[in-house]
Amino acid sequence: MADELGRAAEALQVHGQAYNGIDPRGHEMIVTSGRFGYEVVVRSERVHIVQITHLGL
Repeated sequence: MADELGRAAEALQVHGQAYNGIDPRGHEMIVTSGRFGYEVVVRSERVHIVQITHLGL
């Protein structure tokens, strides 16, 4: 999932360090056993995972 998020961020924001706008809002991704929250920091060309929730199923 993290690799896919990185590729998506790169596809959406090609010129990371030259980017002048505000960073996109954080998002959540639902997965089979829970969810996780992430934020894209465009100028740093990074995706930060900010919360992981495991349902324990």
